[in-house]
Amino acid sequence: MACRLADSIFHLSAPPRTIRCNIRLKAPSGIYCLKFGNFQQIGSNSHCYLSFKRPSQVLQAAVIPISPSLLDNEEQRQEMCESYGFTQIGEPLPDNITLKDVMDSLPKKVFEIDDTKAWKSVLISITSYALGLLMISKAPWYFLPLAWAWTGTAVTGFFVIGHDCAHKSFSRNKLVEDIVGTLAFLPLIYPYEPWRFKHDRHHAKTNMLAEDTAWHPVRKEEFDSSPLLKKAIILGYGPFRPWMSIAHWLLWHFNLKKFRPAEIGRVKISLTCVLAFIAIGWPLIIYKAGIIGWFKFWFMPWMGYHFWMSTFTMVHHTAPHIPFKTSEEWNAAQAQLGGTVHCNYPRWIEILCHDINVHIPHHVSPRIPSYNLRAAHQSIQNNWGKYLNEANWNWRLMKTIMTMCHVYDKEQFYVPFDELSPEDSQPISFLKKVMPEYT
Repeated sequence: MACRLADSIFHLSAPPRTIRCNIRLKAPSGIYCLKFGNFQQIGSNSHCYLSFKRPSQVLQAAVIPISPSLLDNEEQRQEMCESYGFTQIGEPLPDNITLKDVMDSLPKKVFEIDDTKAWKSVLISITSYALGLLMISKAPWYFLPLAWAWTGTAVTGFFVIGHDCAHKSFSRNKLVEDIVGTLAFLPLIYPYEPWRFKHDRHHAKTNMLAEDTAWHPVRKEEFDSSPLLKKAIILGYGPFRPWMSIAHWLLWHFNLKKFRPAEIGRVKISLTCVLAFIAIGWPLIIYKAGIIGWFKFWFMPWMGYHFWMSTFTMVHHTAPHIPFKTSEEWNAAQAQLGGTVHCNYPRWIEILCHDINVHIPHHVSPRIPSYNLRAAHQSIQNNWGKYLNEANWNWRLMKTIMTMCHVYDKEQFYVPFDELSPEDSQPISFLKKVMPEYT
């Protein structure tokens, strides 16, 4: 069996420097120590670690891809953390632990709806969005990117409010939830009901290979289906990945054929609302501020929103060690607890986005309101902390996802595009060169 060694990093103690190289070895699967003159197998899985020793030097290589058994070793998980940009890679969750076990460990108060806190989140989003529009109107051209970043993050807060409404965790009055959710999604021209139906399936089948409706790895047969599609996939899952939610929004939410007959009526209402916003709102913006004003006040914040939509989604569910599984192999507790990533962002982003980054408890139970996610996460850390995957948002984390987590492989979880089709993967090579390694 081929042992794949991708982006190996060798650390030398004297003199200190870093050398990058690609190595391929034909060898039985396993973990190996290389001692000048022979190979010694020290474990049994498809991930390889090499250790080279000289009197004055220590040379080590931490290698991707991953095999499930590698996660059993704490030292190896720590090396993976450093390589991928995580702060913790959790132990595998035992098969006998159920999602109900995890839910039952949560305090009941985290499920309680608090109208004051819910409407406070609405006030925060309206205020921060209005401030962002004011910044755009007053900022000189060279400060516009900062104003767009703030406004795009603020309008992401509207999405999170609608997200709570869709999960029935915003209000005890379900009509209020549907109205607030629809209105919150309108500035994003997101149809509320189509998104709700698809998102419910994402929660029911998180990290299930074919059935998860958020997104999933590229499948080999899809990747090889046509040269043109291959190039588009490489661009979409590579440099354009932080905006891939635009394609998802367009392809999944406006096609009536993708919905069940019982859903069509509500889908049509949402689509009507969105089309009315476009037909009325866009001409008003253009009438008041011109085409340039539409670009400044709506389009660029909308692109900022999709950056966060894409980034939150891929960071929450994509890492070299987190598998997508077929429906026959899938385990709910492992997918929701161990297959979801908690990521810390700068605090202003977390405030404007209503703690959507505290994502593990949200997948344990979508009925937890956003303002209770931190308390729920603390409880999960206390009871199940050793199984959690956690990170602080950093360049190395993003680089790992965008340059390595591509085509599905049952044994390795992911195979990078540039291993399967190096002649077409210049965008991935470019990202590897230009994206920094900071954690």
